[in-house]
Amino acid sequence: MFDYDPYSFLKPVPEFELTSESFADGAVFAPAQVNADAHPGGLDRSPQLSWSGFPAATRSFAVTMFDPDAPTASGYWHWALADLPASVTSLAEGAGTLGAAGDLALPDVALVLKNDGGLPGYMGSAPPAGHGPHRYMVVVHAVDVESLGLSADASVATLGFNLHFHALARARLTGLYEV
Repeated sequence: MFDYDPYSFLKPVPEFELTSESFADGAVFAPAQVNADAHPGGLDRSPQLSWSGFPAATRSFAVTMFDPDAPTASGYWHWALADLPASVTSLAEGAGTLGAAGDLALPDVALVLKNDGGLPGYMGSAPPAGHGPHRYMVVVHAVDVESLGLSADASVATLGFNLHFHALARARLTGLYEV
């Protein structure tokens, strides 16, 4: 089931270090990173992330979370940020989660795109019951420009298209979840 890696089709770029206090690479997501509407006990909190070792030419970062195992032909995007300043090398747990006041704990210049659930910000893991384990690929992309010039209504596919031309390096962690 886990043979498909959507990043294997992209232009190869160097890797850098990505860590998380919220989950270990290849480990099951905690309830904090699970979708609150789909699964009892889920909190929809974006994971804590820290990164280092990216190229000196990095001008900004993009962060994405993708489920390639969703029962669709296109997978499912759970989170997409772009234009994070190069000075930002970590995000606190919940920074990408839409708060009750409709705000996110991100730098003002960060571009927050809608997830495939139609809302801006993070959407926790939400595989259909009985569908088996799903992978959630959390990726930080080092980008060669300060802004990709996308609008807030751009699709995550458009972000990915632009990253093809502007990604200098990529760091990845994968969380798992199953109902």
